[in-house]
Amino acid sequence: MDLGITGKWALVGGASKGLGWGCASALVQEGVNVVVVARGAEALDAAAAGLRAQATRAGQQVLAVAADITSAAGREAAFGVAGGPGRDFDIVVTNAGGPPPGDFRAWDREAWIAAIDANMLTPIELIKATVDGMAARGFGRIVNITSSAVKAPIDILGLSNGARTGLTGFVAGLSRSGIAAQGVTVNNLLPGAFDTDRLKGTMKGAADKTGQPIEAIMDARRKTIPAKRFGTPEEFGAICAFLCSRQAGYITGQNVLADGGAYPGTF
Repeated sequence: MDLGITGKWALVGGASKGLGWGCASALVQEGVNVVVVARGAEALDAAAAGLRAQATRAGQQVLAVAADITSAAGREAAFGVAGGPGRDFDIVVTNAGGPPPGDFRAWDREAWIAAIDANMLTPIELIKATVDGMAARGFGRIVNITSSAVKAPIDILGLSNGARTGLTGFVAGLSRSGIAAQGVTVNNLLPGAFDTDRLKGTMKGAADKTGQPIEAIMDARRKTIPAKRFGTPEEFGAICAFLCSRQAGYITGQNVLADGGAYPGTF
C-alpha cells in the first residue's frame, strides 16, 4: 500500500533505538524526510546512518539532532537544524523515555514535575509549535507514543500513569477541535511489552529484586501475553506509519493499543 506521504517531513523523538527508531524506520521506508532526535550523539549518528541506508528515493533526507527534546533548547535545535523544514513538519511523533518505577511514597514534587514535563508538557509543546502550520497546509499527523498503562495502570509506574493520562486527556479535546476539519489528526499509540532496552531494564530490576535469572523473569512475562511473545520495534513502526498515512485521515483522537492482546478488557 502506498501511504501517500512520500516527500513529507517528520520529526521523531527518541529515535536512536527502540520504538522511536521503529517509527523513524517505517517512515523512511515510505519516502518521508525525517529529523531524528535523541540525547546520545554516538547512538543517534549510528541510527541515522542506518536509516539513510533505508531511503527509497533520491534526495531523501535523514537529519540527526543530538539534543534533549524535553528541553526548550532541544526543541529549538530540532526546529532549527540545517536543511530541515523549520516548524513546518507534516508529521510529528512524540516520544520521551518514561519516568522510573517505584513507590509513590518516595516521589517528591520534583519527581512529579520531571515526569509531567517529559511525558505530558513536552508533547504538548511540540504540538503547539507545529499544529497550526499543519492545519494551514491541510495535512498533519501527530502520533504520541504513550503506554498501555494508560488503559491498564501499573502500580509501580505511577509517575508514568499520571503524566501520560494527562496527555491523553489533552489530546482527547485537541483532536476534536477545529483542526479535525483541516486535515490534522492526533492519536496516541500505546505500546505493551516490546523487545526494547526499556523492557530489558525493567526485567533486570525485577531479576535483581527477586534473585531469579532475567530470562526466567522475561519468560514469565511472555506467558502473560496471549501472543506469547514481545513485540518488535519494526511492527510498532508499521502501525505508526499507517496512522501517519493519508488513508488514516478519518482516525483521530484514538488510543491505539499494541500489546499482543494483554489488555483483558472488552473496550
